[in-house]
Amino acid sequence: MQTLVLGGGCFWCTESVFQSVKGVQKVTSGYMGGDEASANYKDVCTGETGHIEVVQVDFDESIVPLEVILDIFFATHDPTTRDRQGNDVGSQYRSVVFYTDEEKQKPTIDRVINKLRNMGVDIVTEVHPVHEFYEAEEYHQDYFNKNPTQGYCAAVIPPKLAKLRKEFKQYLG
Repeated sequence: MQTLVLGGGCFWCTESVFQSVKGVQKVTSGYMGGDEASANYKDVCTGETGHIEVVQVDFDESIVPLEVILDIFFATHDPTTRDRQGNDVGSQYRSVVFYTDEEKQKPTIDRVINKLRNMGVDIVTEVHPVHEFYEAEEYHQDYFNKNPTQGYCAAVIPPKLAKLRKEFKQYLG
């Protein structure tokens, strides 16, 4: 098992994408990267704590390779906008990858980002070693599955899932 922590805008969106991927054992919404000794939704939404909305993805690399996890991540959010994903604006929505194993994961992360840059994609995604992870409040966990008709979810998440089904169908459970 490997763990990677990804920030690609609202964690509800990123969580819903990775919950569908074969080999992903667990997806947990939370906060990472800030300067405060704790994190909660209300404080993180101010943009003043330095934390990012992230998902912790635990996956079996023998089923879904790290490179595929990264390809899915970059395909299902906009890694070219700083501190923004669609209408979500603020430093808590920035694109970031937190790795848990510098020797195994960092070279693959760098290779995937360089591949995209060589294709002309102006990546602004940050790459950092993992920091303290603060699990989001319970009502944020599995949010889309519990609230599929909520306005934001109904508008933003289905196109991401459609792209996932189209481009990565062999990795869907």
